[in-house]
Amino acid sequence: MFSSFRVLREQWIRAKYEREEFVATQVCQHPCSAGSREGFLWKRGRESRQFQKRRFVLSAGEGVMKYYSKSPKAIISIETLNAMFQTEKIKHAHGLQITYHTDGQTRNLFVYHESGKEIVDWFNAIRAARYHYLRTTFPALIPRITRNYIKEGYMEKTGPKQKEAFKVRWFSLDSQERILIYFKNPLDAFEQGRVFIGRMDEGYEVRAGFPQGVQVKKRKPGITVVTPTREFVFMCETDREQREWIDALNGVLAQPLTG
Repeated sequence: MFSSFRVLREQWIRAKYEREEFVATQVCQHPCSAGSREGFLWKRGRESRQFQKRRFVLSAGEGVMKYYSKSPKAIISIETLNAMFQTEKIKHAHGLQITYHTDGQTRNLFVYHESGKEIVDWFNAIRAARYHYLRTTFPALIPRITRNYIKEGYMEKTGPKQKEAFKVRWFSLDSQERILIYFKNPLDAFEQGRVFIGRMDEGYEVRAGFPQGVQVKKRKPGITVVTPTREFVFMCETDREQREWIDALNGVLAQPLTG
């Protein structure tokens, strides 16, 4: 997690001491300050593992971000746009994960740039665009400009009948949206499914272990997430992972619901 912020810290130091961007007499005219930016980023293909150069256009005024090959490939509303540094996952020092909602799903864009300054400018531009959107639409939600997942990692899950074979999936816990999202692979473009985490007084609960009757061939620790409609059953690799996931999920359970 901390190495993901290394490029941000490095570029802050360079901005202050090398480029002197914080000098009081200097007026910042960078496009990112207004939440608008245009340029090229290396984007991972939706179906392939190859990164290809794509042109991105961010406009706070229009409330959208677009990216192109030759024609626009996507027009993304700033309303659900989010960005987080993901150096380990993307395996690049300047890696950025951009997420947004489409057709009820989370869509991932994995991008990087050779320049640390450029990727930090893009991150700041997205934050500025989100700030502009929230300031004019939902001022009370300004603290929710961008966010990181509070926990990510592999677990195994079974199906709704609790008799299906356990399958390894990559999980991301979004505390702001109160959802546990899962993917077949960490760099998948679309989620496979999600679990909403409500409040305990609404019938939501996180338990250590497996429900009675669940057959488990491997001796591994389990987690059961209870919702009003069904129980979701997961298996962790170690006791430590089980504790970390339970603590993270209980942290979301304890949060008050926000509009």
